[in-house]
Amino acid sequence: MTPFFVLIKCSLGEAYKVATELADAEIASEIYSTAGDYDLLAKFYLERDGDIGRFVQEKVHCLEGIQDTKTIITFKAF
Repeated sequence: MTPFFVLIKCSLGEAYKVATELADAEIASEIYSTAGDYDLLAKFYLERDGDIGRFVQEKVHCLEGIQDTKTIITFKAF
């Protein structure tokens, strides 16, 4: 499994709604609220040969209240 992170910027007042929708969809292993340019940080796992871009587009971008995302692909855990 390949872990990756998605920083999520929500529309004003929508962060808790988006976090709840992510949690209810059971697609993220962890979801954190954050301060700064993004409102949420979500950790996902995908099969090693899975298409991360397609996953984010089809499973994350479709959630109402998301304004912007930034995907961070990981290589190795230490």
